[in-house]
Amino acid sequence: MLGGVVGLEGGAAVAATIIPGAGIVGTVMLRVGFGTLGLIPLGRPRRRRLDRRAVLLVIAVGTLLAAHHLLFYTAIHRLPLGVAVTCEFVAPLAFALASSQRRVDALWALLAAAGVAAAAGLTSDGPVSAVGIGAGLGAGACWAGYIIVFPHLAAGPGRSSGLTLATGWAALITLPLWLATGPGRVFTPRILLLGAVVALLSDVISYSLQSEALRRIPGRLFSILASTEPAVGALFGLVALGQRVSPLQWAGMLAVVAASIGATSTRPGDASTRPQSPDMS
Repeated sequence: MLGGVVGLEGGAAVAATIIPGAGIVGTVMLRVGFGTLGLIPLGRPRRRRLDRRAVLLVIAVGTLLAAHHLLFYTAIHRLPLGVAVTCEFVAPLAFALASSQRRVDALWALLAAAGVAAAAGLTSDGPVSAVGIGAGLGAGACWAGYIIVFPHLAAGPGRSSGLTLATGWAALITLPLWLATGPGRVFTPRILLLGAVVALLSDVISYSLQSEALRRIPGRLFSILASTEPAVGALFGLVALGQRVSPLQWAGMLAVVAASIGATSTRPGDASTRPQSPDMS
């Protein structure tokens, strides 16, 4: 599970380095294009297992994937990586807490909200990228939608096959945008190689590791380990990208991590704060 988290955030860090050259849409196209090729041996999708309902679910999940990647890469282009992941992470957490009637979950929700405000710089006098924050929150909304819809797809053609088909659909609908923004920008050896690395880390390796983790550890532990993503993203931003964040922003990111872990740990039984689907950052 931790390997999956590192793969996701490492892939995001690499993506941040090629966005200036390939553009946001070009970077997304590289990820979903190479990602589809990498997932095919794992998913082995078969046409005979697809009925009308499964096709509609593939379209829904693939569209959510494409929208998420476009919004998330917009966020990491304008915000430090850890801050972008924090903004993205709050939507699935809010979705998990929204239906709860326990008083303690209201406290976790308030802590998460305060953490996002601090991480995003809303409590400071410095400049704030409203576009970046909005894109991060929008990416989180797509992630929450994916969490709701993906289990229905996984119940049909299967988890691996469903993700492979959905990623292929994401590539297909991203293609016109990519062509409109200048596809020639990605055809350099460096960008193609790094684009393949993004797909390998973010989709193939991370998905494989997290899917394996889901078979081996309780849902509660899965969610607790997934809650480390904002902090891991901030560390990648600091070490790999040289991004500096203020102590207040660090405190905000850690508050979101604490709220997610707290909400998971205080839940009765083995239910996690989020339905268990591999992450998509």
